[in-house]
Amino acid sequence: MKILKIIIVSLGVLPFSSLYMSCTKETPQVAAAQTDFSLSSKVQIFDATVKSTRNYIYVDGTPISGAALAYGAVFPATAYAFMVNAGSRSFTIKDTLPSTTQVPLTFTETLDPGKSYTIFTYDTITSVKKLSVLNNIIIPTDTTAMLRFANFIFNTTAVPGVDVYSFRRGTTTPVFTNVATTKVTDFIPYASGLTDTLYLYATGTTSPLLVKSVVPSLTPSRSYTSAYSGSYRGAKAVATFATY
Repeated sequence: MKILKIIIVSLGVLPFSSLYMSCTKETPQVAAAQTDFSLSSKVQIFDATVKSTRNYIYVDGTPISGAALAYGAVFPATAYAFMVNAGSRSFTIKDTLPSTTQVPLTFTETLDPGKSYTIFTYDTITSVKKLSVLNNIIIPTDTTAMLRFANFIFNTTAVPGVDVYSFRRGTTTPVFTNVATTKVTDFIPYASGLTDTLYLYATGTTSPLLVKSVVPSLTPSRSYTSAYSGSYRGAKAVATFATY
């Protein structure tokens, strides 16, 4: 079983590590390490904004992402979440290039202590939007994992929801049914240790929107999100990432 990985960020959020309190050549005093996270919240961000290429994330004005976040990627990329002090926090997600045409996304989020959240950005770079979702994590007592589905496909007009089928579960009954755009399902138990293929159809039709999307081998007891994004009439994909 993998150990839960969490990034700890500084200032408006929690400190990366112990900080030196002295600048003399004598033995420095070291601040006590932060071990009590009971007043903190866990946050991850998924970029479903079409054509975005270099987003940087700020919390209460403090930059927390060293590398740019592009469409189809999740931050943090190598951990399940970053820790933020609970309460009312100001988020900004933007492209910092002076020549960018991307509109900055600034919003306030009220975070409860001990809770886990995923923030999805979506639409296009000239009209960036966000949806914040509380992650209702359930840890299985057996060898299964948990999986949910998020629909952030972009189109200029309303489009039908999607039915999601699994190759391993069979194509007679959808795994997720009629998932509308900007909706995120609950987590459901899902087989771990095996790759799978998802097939997406417009609800109630037999015409595939996305012929197949491979779900990687899932780790037992972990929770994952499969997010559908891109252009409804153009390139589209499903990205699967760990949420817990």
